Order: sequence, then C-alpha cells, then structure tokens
Amino acid sequence: MFENIDQVQKYCAQNDIKMIDFKLTDLHGRWRHVTIPVERLSESTMTNGIGFDGSNYGYAMVENSDMVFIPDLSTAVIDPFVQAPTLTMVGDVMTIDRPNNRPFNQYPRNVLKRATEYMKETGIADEMVIGPEYEFHIFEHVSYTVEPQNVNFALRTKESAWSSGDEVDNSGFHTLPHGGYHIDIPFDTTYGLRNRISMELRRWGVDVKYHHHEVSGSGQVEVEVELGEVSKMADATMAAKYIIRNTALQESKTATLMPKPICGEAGNGMHVHMLLRKNGQPLFYDKDNYAQLSQTAMHFIGGILRHIKSLCALTNPSTNSYKRLVPGYEAPVTIGFATANRSAVVRIPAYAKTPDTKRFELRCPDAMCNPYYAFAAILMAGLDGVKKEIDPTKHNWGPFDFDLYGLSDEEKAQLDQLPATLEEALCALETDHEYLLTGDVFPEKLVETWIKSKRKEAAMINYVPHPKEYELYYDL
Repeated sequence: MFENIDQVQKYCAQNDIKMIDFKLTDLHGRWRHVTIPVERLSESTMTNGIGFDGSNYGYAMVENSDMVFIPDLSTAVIDPFVQAPTLTMVGDVMTIDRPNNRPFNQYPRNVLKRATEYMKETGIADEMVIGPEYEFHIFEHVSYTVEPQNVNFALRTKESAWSSGDEVDNSGFHTLPHGGYHIDIPFDTTYGLRNRISMELRRWGVDVKYHHHEVSGSGQVEVEVELGEVSKMADATMAAKYIIRNTALQESKTATLMPKPICGEAGNGMHVHMLLRKNGQPLFYDKDNYAQLSQTAMHFIGGILRHIKSLCALTNPSTNSYKRLVPGYEAPVTIGFATANRSAVVRIPAYAKTPDTKRFELRCPDAMCNPYYAFAAILMAGLDGVKKEIDPTKHNWGPFDFDLYGLSDEEKAQLDQLPATLEEALCALETDHEYLLTGDVFPEKLVETWIKSKRKEAAMINYVPHPKEYELYYDL
C-alpha cells in the first residue's frame, strides 16, 4: 500500500488513523500482534524496529530471545475488525546483532523469502505462482470440554439436516449430508457471509476467483482466490484466515478451517495450484507432452511426490489433518498424479489449457499449516525434482487416470500411500529433510523444533480417552 514512511504518515493524518498494528507469525502459523499509537510511527521504526521476546513464539532460541520486528509498509491495510481507526501490517523479524541486525532464519516469512531467493540462484525459475483454495465450516455455535471426567464437543448449524427437529427458529430448509455442493438459497444460509468475506478479502488486496457452498451439508464453504506470487499469497493466506474468522464473529457465527470438524462429512482442504515462470515466461507448458505439461513441470511433480510423506508434516501438521486424508471424501490418499482426478494427490486441471494457465494442483494440504513453511517446503521439493530430473512415471506415481478409491486391496497394495497419521509424517520428515536445508532455506534447528513440537501435540491427544473408545470397549 505504501512505499515509504512519509506516505504512511500522510495517509494516517488524512484518514484520522489512531493506531498502528503490527502482525507477527508464530511457529505454528498463528498471528500475534503489537500496537503503537500512530504518533510513535517514525523512520526509526523502519530501522530499529519494534522489540519483542521471540521465546514466546515457539522458535528455538539458539542465542538470546530479543528480536525486532520491521514492518513491511506495502502490506498495510485498515483493519475493519477493531473500533479505533487502525492501520495494520505484517513484516519481518530480525535478530539483534552488531554492527547490523540480521534476518532471523527461523521466522516463517524469512524462510519463504530465502526459498524464493534460492529458486532464482538455481536458474530454474525466478517466480513461483500459486493459488490456494480455502475450505471451511461455518457454525452458529461450538462448545468443547476436555476434563478428566468429561470429553466432548458440540456443534450447531441451522442448515444441517440434524437441525430439522429443532422446535425454535426452524425454517424447514435443511441440507442433507454430502448434499451441499453448490446448493442455493434458502438452503445455503452462508451466502451473505461469503459475499462479505469476499469483499473484505478484495479490500485487503486479495482477489477472489469465486466462492460457493461445499459438499458437507453442515455449513461447509469454499473461497478460491486468484493466483499470485508465492510470498504474497502466503501473506494473503494469513489474512484470509483472519478475515474469515472475524467476519463470521461479526455475524454471531463461528468459522473453522479444521480439516475434519464433523465425522462422516467432507473435510476442509487447502488445495494449492502452482506454476513457475522465468523472465515472465511460463515453464510448465508443452503442447506435445502428457496433459500439455513440460519436462520441468513433470520433474517438479516428481520432486513433490518423492518428498510428499515428509512434506505432509508441514502441509498437514495436525492430528485432525489425517482424519480428512481417508478414502471416500474426495481427499487424496495415494501418492500419484493424474488429469482431472480428485483422488490423486497431484491433479492437473483439464480446463487450464493455455501456456499462461498450465499448472497442477497439490490436493493434500490443509489450512492448519503455517503457509510460509508449507509453500517454501513445496517449492524446495519441486526444485529438488527438477535438479535431479525425477520422472514420476518411472516411480509408479502415475499418471493414474482412473478412480483410485475403487481399486481392490491387492491393487492398492502396489501403490504408495500418504501418511495415515501425524506421527508417520513426522517420522518421514525426520529421515527426509535434506532438500529443505539446501541453500540454507530451512535451518536444521527449525526442523528439529517443528518435529519436537508436533510430536508433543500428537502425544497429548493420544493420552486423552476418546468417546468412541467408551462405545467400543466399556463393556468388554
């Protein structure tokens, strides 16, 4: 939005801005923030930054934890969810050093920046372009309890078939399970909210391609955005999650991007469309090859599929992620690629036929990821494939132009599968992460910290008795 501090100060004076809000990203991909009065924003802010204690953000502190945040003025936008007129922006984190501060190499935004720099250094490409799809559920109410004597959660949404018997505030219009895809009003009770989310995204600088109701009959929706440069789209993904949640709250609703909030219904993915460019020219198109994909594209796919199990530890980093990656719900389970096949982990859209639009889609990621780490890891895996000329057709990874869900057990046993649990993905990352360290993109300490933190999460959940266990075993 701005190029220098003078432009910011002039804008703030003209628009009666009272506060400047800085949003920082922690290890797991949550925004945190610190706010200053507008009068304290100065040229010194851009050089000396805003000091904070990085040890509370989850990173491994190899030195001292004192750090500074340097705002990126180009990302500034008015925050519509706070009362005082506030300009908010993201930025980068520096480690305090002498004579000059240096980028903190574990900070998510810095990792992705380094990945794009490394891409340029290889000479393979100078731009990665991606387009995420945001799937999420909208409810009227959510409650949950985790106590020694009581473990439960409860959801309420008026549009769901399970609400058809409600005696109060019941319209009589309800969507059946698995019956929500593109459902229209009055069954689609989230349409107005999606419009407002889309308009807010546009005002935030994120262009929406379209939005619609999704398969789940219990408030599942999707907002898909236009493709853009990978670093900007990581910023956009953080903004999208913020906008989705807060716009829902303004309407007395609650939104979640959890991969599998409801048993037996479709889950929420964050499919990522991607392509590479060099000198402004697309690199993924060749009219004479399979699906019109170039050798560079095929090798990029090969790299992703070669490392997909370890990638899942970053693109699907929750225990809930693997409740979505099961057969029967349009989520991928088999490692392979295909054209227009939603059961393959890499799908090549048949409608993207021109050189400028030719791309493929990675279907396993979900929005639990830290988008900076996830996008950087995807890029590093793909570049590894191009450098090593990994041909996916020579590793039994496709093309699978048939329904992978319908295979017999014997046929499935011949194919490689995605991890079935977070623990399995973390084990893969532990043994397969050299491609992430190349070019000093991911520090070894960051990978170690990530694995340790996520294993702690998984163990914590494994310790808690599940209600289904009472159903299965109480009387045994």
